[in-house]
Amino acid sequence: MPTTRRALAGTTLAVAGVGAALLTRRMTQTWGTAALEADQPLPGDDLVPSADVVATRAVGVRTPASAVWPWLLQLGYGRGGFYSYDRIERLMGLDIRSADRVVPEWQRLGPGDRVHLAEGFGLRVAALEPRRHLVLLGDEGGPDGAPPFDFSWAFVLCPWPGRSAGTRLLVRERYRSHGVAGRLVVEATQVASWVMSAAMLRGIRDRAEGRADRRGSGASPVR
Repeated sequence: MPTTRRALAGTTLAVAGVGAALLTRRMTQTWGTAALEADQPLPGDDLVPSADVVATRAVGVRTPASAVWPWLLQLGYGRGGFYSYDRIERLMGLDIRSADRVVPEWQRLGPGDRVHLAEGFGLRVAALEPRRHLVLLGDEGGPDGAPPFDFSWAFVLCPWPGRSAGTRLLVRERYRSHGVAGRLVVEATQVASWVMSAAMLRGIRDRAEGRADRRGSGASPVR
């Protein structure tokens, strides 16, 4: 193959690779969202301004927001878990077992309270409006100190257009990196974030609809 043709072929493959990466990134960071949901302003956006990575994922739940809200209130390590892939989390050394019922003592949560992601590491409740939104903000480090990025995690309940009793659950992550090292850490977590968040959304949906998977995975395989 002449040099010019080889160069052209290489350039074409490189452009295709970049395009595929960007398409995949957009898909994983907007998983489950409907038109405009990924880009609309949500509660908590102002807590991490100028974010360099934003992921918004969503699921439709065929129940009122009042049936979804209790599952959000009991999120966390040592509480209701994260309704995701419990087995994977346990392989990572996290003793997380997602609840399949609403537990009354886990329903008390307010601004300033902590929601733990693991032992000794948690997020602070920065904003809470019952049956509308729960916003968590990272403001402390784990055993190895503070992470190299600012982070907010918002759970927002919205009406489901066209369904009188339906709810859209949107989950938004916002990251603002501290330098190159922070950005590399954030980018490295994005695929895992998508996998676990998608499972969590399905897990919350199934529990709110009364059809939670009870085989121990913490998430239904049905989207």
